[in-house]
Amino acid sequence: MLHAVIMAGGSGTRFWPASRTLRPKQLLTLHGKRSMIQSTIDRLGDLVPPSRQMIVTNKVLVDAIAEQLPALPKQNIVGEPCKRDTAPCVGLAAALVNHQDSDGIMAVMPSDHVIASHEAFQNALAIGEKLIKEDPTRIVTFGIPPEYPAESFGYIERGEPIGSGGDANIYKVKQFREKPDRATAEAYVASGSFYWNAGIFLWKASTILDALQKNAPEIYKHIEAIAARIGEADYAETLEREFAAIKGKSIDYAVMETYKNVVVIEADFPWDDVGSWQALSRLHEPDALGNAVVGTHVNIDSKDCIVHASEGHTIVTIDLDDMIVVQTADATLVAPKDAEERVREVVKALQDRGLNELL
Repeated sequence: MLHAVIMAGGSGTRFWPASRTLRPKQLLTLHGKRSMIQSTIDRLGDLVPPSRQMIVTNKVLVDAIAEQLPALPKQNIVGEPCKRDTAPCVGLAAALVNHQDSDGIMAVMPSDHVIASHEAFQNALAIGEKLIKEDPTRIVTFGIPPEYPAESFGYIERGEPIGSGGDANIYKVKQFREKPDRATAEAYVASGSFYWNAGIFLWKASTILDALQKNAPEIYKHIEAIAARIGEADYAETLEREFAAIKGKSIDYAVMETYKNVVVIEADFPWDDVGSWQALSRLHEPDALGNAVVGTHVNIDSKDCIVHASEGHTIVTIDLDDMIVVQTADATLVAPKDAEERVREVVKALQDRGLNELL
């Protein structure tokens, strides 16, 4: 059966001050009327029922996620004892799925993307499931045709086309590429053979566990120890001890960059990874002066700004150009748009000053 695993352990520091430790980006409503994680569940539709949906997150977020997703069985919200990147997250989820369904296929996805067409997304997952049933050792990923030479995304270089999948364009993966510099990104886009890496994968639970055993044995030995105690009285204690002992690594480094049998489906759904405040310019139609606004904004000759006000608050800007202005009940961010990556530094600065109530 098909299982959906949603990775929701990120902290979303680039969305401070709206994103906080106990209310990170995936719990915020940045587009539409539902939070990011609610929208991720919504787009699964009837393809995967709640009984086969799993959230893997930081243990401190379990209750907040359960509150937002009341239809999801509480035991399907898995709290990691500590942050250890995506390979241990995937390994833990695969062990749990494999225990429940030894023939299970996992669709693994982030919790904080915007995908406009639910139908197209579900069709893509169904095609991926079919590809895995044809070859259970196969790993399937999704490539987004690049709209511009992005430096903030990883890329997938496609190889030879393969012949299954109906109307979908499906290719062998030639190589995964890390986030490039501007010139390299421009060359990727110009070549026509690269996709943005959406970070969405399908595989059999047993296949990814075998791949971790072969390619990341130091991670796998701890996952194996956890798996051996699932359903036993000492499971929680084992999870706490063994997961904390893992040296974190991304699933891309641990498996994807070396695994040989990977195919990429060219995605035909609109996609945005909502990585920073600048995403609001793509998700909300700018006004006549290029300002992307959420909330109440009174503008006097400001242009190309991003403005986000909390409910009941009004932001007034005068003669601002290319700025980010974000207001919450207890903090306000004002920064040039081209300095958005430095928003991460705010968290450390607040920690250094002991302002933990703002984290």
